Amino acid sequence: MIFYNILDKHWLWKEVREHLGLSNPAYTFWPSTPHIKLGRYIFLQKNSLPEKYAHVEPILTDLSGYLPTQYAAGMLGTDVHIFNTKQMKLHKCFEYKFVCDVKFVNIRRFFLENQIQVGRRSIIQLDRLERLEITPDCRFYRIDDKYGVVVYDV
Repeated sequence: MIFYNILDKHWLWKEVREHLGLSNPAYTFWPSTPHIKLGRYIFLQKNSLPEKYAHVEPILTDLSGYLPTQYAAGMLGTDVHIFNTKQMKLHKCFEYKFVCDVKFVNIRRFFLENQIQVGRRSIIQLDRLERLEITPDCRFYRIDDKYGVVVYDV
């Protein structure tokens, strides 16, 4: 699975908890509800909530293609300020979504619009052109006159 598809099959626990009025660790008592942790956020697998709470799924926010900004910055080997500072030139290249005060960035759309091809085990770096290390065994994508992406397949 490519890293930006991780949340295609998950709900943000914070949103589930808010809609259901549950305590924070409640999901730990649901053995048939797999969960993952990205940074400091917990995500529950879709269609696995206990039957008693499944009614909330239609109103939850679809996060397909999105990642929390902090986690996305780590996966792209860049600083999170690219997503958090409107004065950054690249800020407007991304689509954002807020869910329960958590900021998400649509990485899938960015990769598709810029025709960046990545594999499941690719190492990716988004940075200023002068900071990128472009080698013969990588793929280089120029985003604009100052930024680019380098992809190394492992």
